Amino acid sequence: MNKFNVKILGTGSYVPEKVLTNSDLEKMVDTSDQWITERTGIKERRIIDKSQNLSDLAFEASKKALEKAKMQANQIDVIIVATVSGEMPLPATACTLQKKLGINAVAFDISAACSGFMYGLSVAKSFIESGTYKTVLLVGGEVLTRITDWTDRNTCVLFGDGAGAMVLQASETEKDVLSVHLGADGNYTNLLNIPAGGTAMPTTHETVDNKLQFIKMAGKEVFKIAVVKMAEAAQKALELAGKKDEDIALYIPHQANLRIIEAVGKRLGVDKGKVYVNVHKYGNMSSATTIIALDEAISSGAAKKGDIITVMAFGGGLTWGAAVLKI
Repeated sequence: MNKFNVKILGTGSYVPEKVLTNSDLEKMVDTSDQWITERTGIKERRIIDKSQNLSDLAFEASKKALEKAKMQANQIDVIIVATVSGEMPLPATACTLQKKLGINAVAFDISAACSGFMYGLSVAKSFIESGTYKTVLLVGGEVLTRITDWTDRNTCVLFGDGAGAMVLQASETEKDVLSVHLGADGNYTNLLNIPAGGTAMPTTHETVDNKLQFIKMAGKEVFKIAVVKMAEAAQKALELAGKKDEDIALYIPHQANLRIIEAVGKRLGVDKGKVYVNVHKYGNMSSATTIIALDEAISSGAAKKGDIITVMAFGGGLTWGAAVLKI
């Protein structure tokens, strides 16, 4: 069987219209704009409307990606949605998205927290290179504000909602996904999780009263590991791609915290001007951050046609990953 290359045909992103600023949060919880900005670099985040669900955000992002790819939805063979905030435990949000697109396609979700898009990219790459499927729609989307404890000032200031999409297709000549490197360490599952709502701790009045259905995070511990693992993942992805730092036009780290982003850049020895940042506008959107940042970088001209870029992420699990892409 021939091994195909993977071409990126188009990207798209969508964030809800409602903006929640740090000033708004000052009225909701014991915090301040200065406190949030100094510790995270976040100034505002987007909040999904009550009438919307994750598949609505994913649908809008997918439409934009398909438009840029100059493709019809019915040309898609596989839909992969990376998320930790799916609409329901069953079925997969990818199936709801398939219904909204009005197509027949293989559809499933994957869960790797903030690294979800990197994991999904690896799966899509394997499908295409092996000749199993020709065209993949990969979505990273989250509605984190519905699993956030709005009384916890340490976490509620961090998260936002949004979705990004990428259309990938088999090519015999062009190669845009140069490498993907993944990693995980389950010894740290306690540092970032949602304790209740699964089969280990089903939802009860007690779990709801104790707010165990919301995101819990040991921020300082996660910070230290995130910096090391994202930088290592980026370096390994570069090695796999046969590229060096000077070949990379832009680095796009997971947009969780400005301090983490700056520390990763410093660890890699990368000039600040080569590190893309939009965390101030959206906060942490988990699996959606890297693809939304990538789409914005392309749309704004920060990433130009032919550029080689490195995208990296880190999340609960703990999981991490990086990819080297040609735009």
